[in-house]
Amino acid sequence: QVELMESGGDSVQAGGSLRLSCVASGYRVGASCMAWFRQAPGKEREGVAWIEVRTGIRDYAASVEGRFTISQVSAKKTVYLSMDSLQPEDTAMYYCAAKGGMCDLAPDDFSDWGQGTQVIVSA
Repeated sequence: QVELMESGGDSVQAGGSLRLSCVASGYRVGASCMAWFRQAPGKEREGVAWIEVRTGIRDYAASVEGRFTISQVSAKKTVYLSMDSLQPEDTAMYYCAAKGGMCDLAPDDFSDWGQGTQVIVSA
């Protein structure tokens, strides 16, 4: 199984930007789908964005569309989540996840998870 490690979380003011990184073990990611999820205290884990590793096709949750961008490096060992125009509602622990098969944003479908990186957005 792929091992994932996130980094880049920080505290920022509303309107600011952050870029989160997810590094996979091994030479290649070795999964067909990489995704970002987030979970705020007391709330359900929700999907943020996914990227199909082979094609680079991406999709986003409506709440982040136009503000967040998921991307990957050419070697496909690292996946990024670039976040612009951050809002207090974006405050959450952000998780990187991976799975085989078709991409979706259902947390239960993902088998490999990082331990999370905290994003705090102040008003």
